[in-house]
Amino acid sequence: MKRSWDILKKGKWGYLFIAPWALIFGIFYLYPIFLSFYLSFFDYNFVTPDSRIFVGLGNWIRSASDPLFWRALWNVTYNQVIFNILVLLIGLGIAILMREIRHGGRVFRTLYFIPYVVAVLVVLQIMGSILNPIGPIQRFLMETGILSEPIFWQNGPISRILAMPVLAVINSWKWFGIFTVILLGGLYGIDPQLYDASAIDGASAWRRFLHITIPQLNPQFLFIIVANTINGLQMFSEPLVYWSTKGGTYKQGLTPVLLLYDIGFGSQHNIGKAASVGILLAGIIVILTILNFRYIQRDVS
Repeated sequence: MKRSWDILKKGKWGYLFIAPWALIFGIFYLYPIFLSFYLSFFDYNFVTPDSRIFVGLGNWIRSASDPLFWRALWNVTYNQVIFNILVLLIGLGIAILMREIRHGGRVFRTLYFIPYVVAVLVVLQIMGSILNPIGPIQRFLMETGILSEPIFWQNGPISRILAMPVLAVINSWKWFGIFTVILLGGLYGIDPQLYDASAIDGASAWRRFLHITIPQLNPQFLFIIVANTINGLQMFSEPLVYWSTKGGTYKQGLTPVLLLYDIGFGSQHNIGKAASVGILLAGIIVILTILNFRYIQRDVS
């Protein structure tokens, strides 16, 4: 006991400095988590808080068996597969080109990074105007005969297929800059002697790319995939702007967080069920993160 007190006394200034952060973390992060877990066992409507009814695991069972929950997960998965492929291809391609630049590299890094600092809502409004049926891209495609009629990718029947790919393209334009910087750092970390030795052995540029560059960038690739998986499962602003809380006529824009918001504050006002959806989503994120990091550690070692 005395030893513990001595340790606390010795680090008192450190604990004092981190106390404001710890207080904020406890109030705005830990408390909501425990409150959500508690409310998930109740049929709770914030409009009539006195009518709270204990339902045990009922909310969890209803959420896990809700077809909309699985449709929302499928939409996010569909989106993230396309998004990850795009940002990895674009980011790696630009990073390789930027590594070869001898003059003006900082200028290009700044230019490519600009979309990342633009607000999400601004990007969505601009890209939505450009890509809509009367926007410049579709108008040009119709004038050149490539399209015979406009494509209503947001709300038409074709939106069941195109909504998430188009959203992935829009997000890839915004986010590729930060991933380019990450991959560029990885490229600079590769030992040039590996390329020199393989060139002496007669390996072509393509074989050097496949057998040296790609394996050496595995930690960066996996970090990007893990980060995108976590962010993708929490997607909210993008579908909200284009399809409101309902996710569109065909649920083509529905995501788990959008479903959670609609259950809690939209059509049902059921905070208990919304809390269970949030905890299920958090569990999925934790499981995927653990699996990814175990793979990363095994791959790096």
